[in-house]
Amino acid sequence: MLNVKVFSLGPVQTNCYIVSNKQKDCLIFDPGEEASKIIKTIRSNQLKPKAIFLTHAHFDHIGAVDALREAYDLPLYIHANEVSWLADPMKNGSGKYAELPNYIVAPPNEEHIIKKEQNFTIEDFTFKAVFTPGHSPGSVSYIFENAGFAIVGDTLFERSIGRTDLIGGSLEVLLKSIHEKLLVLPEDFIIYPGHGSYTTPGAEMDMNPFLNGF
Repeated sequence: MLNVKVFSLGPVQTNCYIVSNKQKDCLIFDPGEEASKIIKTIRSNQLKPKAIFLTHAHFDHIGAVDALREAYDLPLYIHANEVSWLADPMKNGSGKYAELPNYIVAPPNEEHIIKKEQNFTIEDFTFKAVFTPGHSPGSVSYIFENAGFAIVGDTLFERSIGRTDLIGGSLEVLLKSIHEKLLVLPEDFIIYPGHGSYTTPGAEMDMNPFLNGF
C-alpha cells in the first residue's frame, strides 16, 4: 500500500506530493518551492527519495527541484516539450512577475526526458506517464493504476480545469486530454491536482461545469 503526502507550497500554494511505500522509498512530484519543508518531512519520516517527476514546468511546480537534487542526487523526469522551460523564466512564467525571482532549473539527463507515454517501475512503484497537454504542451499525468490514484498537475481540478491562456495552452486540447485520459479512469479513482483538494472522475463528470456538454 502506498502513502501519499501532500504539501501546498510557494507563492500560489502548489501541491507537491511525496508517494512512499512500506520500505520508506519515495518519489517526489512537483516540488514547487520551500525545499526545506520537503527535506524536513523526508528526514523526520526516514524516507529514501528515488526520483523527482514533474507534471509540467511552470515556475510554481519546479522551484525546489535543484535543492532536492543537491540534497539527494535525484534523477529528474519531465516531458521533452518542456525541458527548455526549466531554465527560461519567460517560458516557465516566473519572468512575468516582478515580485518573483527568476526560476532557473538545470535540465535533466537525456535518459530522463519523457518522450513517449510509458510505464515506470522504480523500486516497487509501478505507474504510467500519460500525456495530458492543454494547460501546457508538455503536461503529463502519472497514473498509479494498482493504487487507485493519479497525479495530474494543472490539467483537472475539483469543479474546474487548468487555465489555457499561457504559452502553448489550448482549451480544445485540454478538454480532449481530460476526457480521453482522465475521465476514462474508474469513477472512484483519486485525482490529485496541482492546486486545491483531490477529486474523482465521477464527481467531475457530474458536477464540473467546464466539462458539461463536451
